[in-house]
Amino acid sequence: MKVARRRFLYLAAGGVALPAVQRIARAQTYPSRSVRILVGFPAGSSGDIVARLTGQWLQERLGQPFVIENRPGGATNIATQAVVNAAPDGHTLLLATTAGAINATLYEKLNFNFIRDITPVAAIYRAAYVMATNLSVPAKTVSEFVAHAKSNPGKLNVALAGVGGASHLSAEMFKMMTGINVIHVPYSGSPAALTDLIAGQVQLLFDPLSTSIEHIRTGKLRALAVTTATRWAALPEVSTVAETVPGYEASGWLGVGAPKDTPLEIVDTLNKEINAALADPKINARLADLGGAPLLLSRAGFAELIAAETEKWAKVIRATDIKPV
Repeated sequence: MKVARRRFLYLAAGGVALPAVQRIARAQTYPSRSVRILVGFPAGSSGDIVARLTGQWLQERLGQPFVIENRPGGATNIATQAVVNAAPDGHTLLLATTAGAINATLYEKLNFNFIRDITPVAAIYRAAYVMATNLSVPAKTVSEFVAHAKSNPGKLNVALAGVGGASHLSAEMFKMMTGINVIHVPYSGSPAALTDLIAGQVQLLFDPLSTSIEHIRTGKLRALAVTTATRWAALPEVSTVAETVPGYEASGWLGVGAPKDTPLEIVDTLNKEINAALADPKINARLADLGGAPLLLSRAGFAELIAAETEKWAKVIRATDIKPV
């Protein structure tokens, strides 16, 4: 993993460059035809919406169609594999997500290595998760919940909105770092988990803030903390988990990747244009509606994020022996 990470960061930082004249000429001719952005989620999902928002911006800036192609399935592995197999010319891109970092360890027999085979282009946004409880739970803070759980070992249920997903791993990491003993109850996704949390069938859920915030605002659920390193603008009065559990951080992120060996001048062009989008107030407002905040990074910075996330979630997966279903 460390060798792969060093190569990943090296390539992201530039690797062996072509002469400047060749780089400029190739960048000026890109894109020469329509560009596909493969998305590992169904149409209408938040990831799909972000991809379409990004694609529309790039189309207007670069003068060629950017077509969103949904390839759901395999926890985004199907879409990733298709991009890995594509020509490295910048005309096939991937909506890269947290799942890519998780799947690198979760799945033992992938036909690709995300760090080796996907070139990081640009981050787009980061999304918060929220640690939410049923109103019957007496705890109103993270520390009170930890104390309550330790006083009732094996008696509290935590909903897992998708085995092996970021929600699941966020809960597992919290359990590891606090030493609590809670029972895991798997669900196929957030809607079913939220329904049972509100009804009191389970007591705790780590859920994307975008899907649970209205239940929190209407008083159906209690938000104990957000999982990001800093407080979230949508719920500024809610603390972070890290304020009680130092070092804890969990969030979702989206960005754009390309096949390995994609010319760096093309990657730089896309990074520049995507970051320009993230500086646009209208784009920012739309991302906020989806529960995210813009994540402006250089391609090297995005590479560092992916490498760090891959290592972080690998530790959780190995420690808890999580297997995909």
